[in-house]
Amino acid sequence: MRQVVVEFIGPFALMFIGGGAIIATAGGDLVAIALAHGLAIGLMVAAAGHITGGVYNPALTVGLLITRRLGVEKAVIYILSQLAGAVAAAFALTLIFPNAAVDAVSLGTPQIADGMSVGGALLAEIIATFFLMYAVYGTAVDSRGARAIAPLVIGLVITIDILAIGAISGAAMNPSRAFGPALVQGVWGDQWVYWVGPIVGAALAALLYSNLIMGPRDVSVGEPSPEDGGAGPKEPRSVPARRRRR
Repeated sequence: MRQVVVEFIGPFALMFIGGGAIIATAGGDLVAIALAHGLAIGLMVAAAGHITGGVYNPALTVGLLITRRLGVEKAVIYILSQLAGAVAAAFALTLIFPNAAVDAVSLGTPQIADGMSVGGALLAEIIATFFLMYAVYGTAVDSRGARAIAPLVIGLVITIDILAIGAISGAAMNPSRAFGPALVQGVWGDQWVYWVGPIVGAALAALLYSNLIMGPRDVSVGEPSPEDGGAGPKEPRSVPARRRRR
């Protein structure tokens, strides 16, 4: 149950703080919006990353699943919790802000900017989420990584990704971040871009890091274990001591 709660609260915070920043600035301050999203996730990873890993993102969940860092059952639970958290936060925002302010920015629903192609937006989401998954693997999954600064690194990647592609696709990098406001506001245009793009980007980064950079035989990195649903290192096997010669 605690894992469900944690994976619910993380996306709730992302949607509430990030979406709230979009509404409060009428979508006109990209720096404030980027910082709001990055700080929200960074703080949530720091607060509860030790419980679930602070995934908070269906695309990252799929990336961890296909590289056997999460089991299927746990991945499904995480994704459902993440989607529910984003929907709940989006609904909460409609109760706080005036309808006119909410409608002006479609509740912060990511949308492809005028003049930008669907293909360009899709590629932007793939690349941005690739960077995010790469940072997650390098700091939070790989046991050789600097896990102490994982929340900071992950938050910064989200921030700079939004600065880079926010004006192109809205920089969702997270299907739950797109799904929550879309469901509440009823804005479904190009919604598939915010599922396919992030999932493809996360999967590519996870496979690359797991198989090439980390290496399947790297003894310094923990292998998935069934006790934790496929994530985390196994305990080392004890080596029997040699018998003393008499």
